[in-house]
Amino acid sequence: MITDRLASLRGAYAGRLLTAPEEMAPFLVDWRKLWRGDALGVVQPTTTAEVAALLRWAHETATPVTPQGGNTGLSGGSVPGPGDAGLVLSLARMNRIRAVDPVNNTITVDAGCLLAKVQGEAEAAGRFFPLSLAAEGSCTIGGNLATNAGGTGVLRYGNARDLCLGLEVVTARGEIWDGLRGLRKDNTGYDLRDLFIGSEGTLGVITGAVLKLHPAPAARVAAFAAVATPHQALGLLQLAQNRLGPALTGFELISSLCLQLVLRHVPGARPALEAEAPWCVLIEVTDLLDEARALDALEDVLGRALEDGLVSDAAIAASIAQTKAFWALRENVSEAQGAEGKTVKHDVSVPISSIGGFLDGALAALARLHPDVRPVVFGHLGDGNIHFNVSPAAGDAGESLLARQGPINRIVHDLVAAHGGSISAEHGLGVLRRDEAEHYKTPIEMGLMRAIKRALDPIGIMNPGKLLRLEPPARP
Repeated sequence: MITDRLASLRGAYAGRLLTAPEEMAPFLVDWRKLWRGDALGVVQPTTTAEVAALLRWAHETATPVTPQGGNTGLSGGSVPGPGDAGLVLSLARMNRIRAVDPVNNTITVDAGCLLAKVQGEAEAAGRFFPLSLAAEGSCTIGGNLATNAGGTGVLRYGNARDLCLGLEVVTARGEIWDGLRGLRKDNTGYDLRDLFIGSEGTLGVITGAVLKLHPAPAARVAAFAAVATPHQALGLLQLAQNRLGPALTGFELISSLCLQLVLRHVPGARPALEAEAPWCVLIEVTDLLDEARALDALEDVLGRALEDGLVSDAAIAASIAQTKAFWALRENVSEAQGAEGKTVKHDVSVPISSIGGFLDGALAALARLHPDVRPVVFGHLGDGNIHFNVSPAAGDAGESLLARQGPINRIVHDLVAAHGGSISAEHGLGVLRRDEAEHYKTPIEMGLMRAIKRALDPIGIMNPGKLLRLEPPARP
């Protein structure tokens, strides 16, 4: 019956309903190639009205729908499941910049706009959109909002949620909610915007957004600093925050193994410091008016840190090209790790004050229980988000590592929970962390989430199987 009714969709979405296996293939596998699914077809609407019509059809026929942006997620949330008899709703063709308002410091965009395109439009208007991710050339704004993406600028500017003022959403029933309001203050009831941000397409489809812009900085200055331990890195963070305030826009922690992998696998990569250190910190300072002032401020912080014994060496970028090269060392860690074999990834957050204790405990436990593996640790120290990844021993493709993924996850995530943290800081739950969330969240939290899901998607067609199960599994 459903396949017969696809004929009506062909007319409505002429040339934009893909059903041939070779056409659908790129939409049915995730970026990490860990999850592969099935679908009746892939639909590519160009307007919000077309999305609404499709969801009305899906609701009437009880057809599952998997919303998809750039398909760059790391938790399997953007592809359908195996044996799925539903549709993939690709927003890639909804990529218009609807409006730029430099006085209100907002930009209104379609959900399918690439993040890099939004950054470029903001720059052309003399403004700055600060969300920055390694995948910014291929990820979309709708996906960024659906997963509440983080990135490297959270310390200063916040997550995607903090950069969004209003949304346009199509509900599971095919109704259009126009919440595209460029307001900083709107205290008129429940915040529906925040309900859909971070919902991973399980409540409705984000089709448009009003995003915050900021004044464009006149200068970006970066530095690498060598530290002996994460505890010293936290001391440097506190010093930098006290002396730089909002001018401090980036503070990244990187282990020595991360840099070794980048230098080994990324062509053109060069070390930032002469001598290797157990840990490094990448610091970025911006200034709205003057590069010299930013340099002076950064030099002052690093000079004081050297005097206090917090850092053993430091190098400040001497040019824009060198600043980009410093950031490339950080942003290429994931790619370099992938070249070493299979990977077990953990995207966690803990209170900033607990980072040192968490890392001490996790590294010690891993060395004791799984001494052959290699922790690849890096992350956004300034906002408490650590990517505690694990690679196999050198020369090992990683199959034995994947066989131990469950016990390794439990080591890391139990310590995260003990420190009052979260097992997903910016990647979302998807299917990767969906069931683990049941173990670490309280029954009250899970019950409230299920109540919201049932209220907004009563027949369960929106991205089924992602973020939460409608019936709770047995607790471990």
